[in-house]
Amino acid sequence: MAEYQNLFTRVQIRAPAHAGTPLPHGTWDRQGRPFFSHLLGRIGDAQIGPIYLGTTGLLSLVCGFIAFEIIGLNMFAQVHWNPIQFVRMLPWLALEPPSPANGLHLPTLQDGGWWLMAGFFLTSSLLLWWVRMYRRARALGLGTHVAWAFAAAIWLYLVLGIIRPVIMGNFGEAVPFGIFAHLDWVSAFSLRYGNLFYNPFHCLSIAFLYGSALLFAMHGGTILAVSRFGGDREIEQIVDRGTASERAALFWRWTMGFNATMESIHRWAWWFAVLCPLAGGIGILLTGTVVDNWYLWAVKHGVAPMYPHVFAPVVDPATLSGALK
Repeated sequence: MAEYQNLFTRVQIRAPAHAGTPLPHGTWDRQGRPFFSHLLGRIGDAQIGPIYLGTTGLLSLVCGFIAFEIIGLNMFAQVHWNPIQFVRMLPWLALEPPSPANGLHLPTLQDGGWWLMAGFFLTSSLLLWWVRMYRRARALGLGTHVAWAFAAAIWLYLVLGIIRPVIMGNFGEAVPFGIFAHLDWVSAFSLRYGNLFYNPFHCLSIAFLYGSALLFAMHGGTILAVSRFGGDREIEQIVDRGTASERAALFWRWTMGFNATMESIHRWAWWFAVLCPLAGGIGILLTGTVVDNWYLWAVKHGVAPMYPHVFAPVVDPATLSGALK
């Protein structure tokens, strides 16, 4: 049976629920009684729970809930508290930042104050969750790689919502809360600054985005392909290589042209994923503060050609002889 296992015919093992490694003295207990889900077991691990929150985790959830409520209730009020219209119009509803005329002053609630309040609690939630991840890693004797990867995503969020608007002197430069409103902001932002596609850091960010997706997908596929040889036990494969890791490394050499070990592929994927928001944040931060038009910047530096002169030059009628003065 093991020889014919694949992604869709995974054997689910049922054993007593694993509560995790012992926790250090003085910390909270893990909460919740663990249980198993057959459907989740088809794509990943079947066990759900228990979960450890701790002080920072609980505060993070509280702050995130407050931000979610502020955004949701403001959207609900925009449809006059009609639940049917709320569900129907949800993709188009938004909580907008303060108007550009407000600058960095504290606005009234109806002119962006709710947005500022929601942003405060959402930012607090993210930072508290980062502290939780960092402290949990240290408490369990792990490296802090996951926390710093999460910090890269927080960096992009802070650039969009706080750092760049403060540098520009206007909270109105920030991103609204909403689905289509967010997408409209991205489109308008690109048009306003001469097409973001010519931003070199945006190009790098997209390259790392697609590259990390490719690396993660190929690594996941490779490990699933050699799981019949024990390839899913990656830690053991690192220190005691067997037929699984040997076949996986050979497959990568044949298909990708370079080596990838059980450890190095994770370093490749980690860096590609982390550099995506880091480069994107730098590109956003430079837009409007250092470079006002990325297309003209690209033309100046030989990245993009000038638009061809398709039509004849337009003559201003006011300059012609006999024109009214």
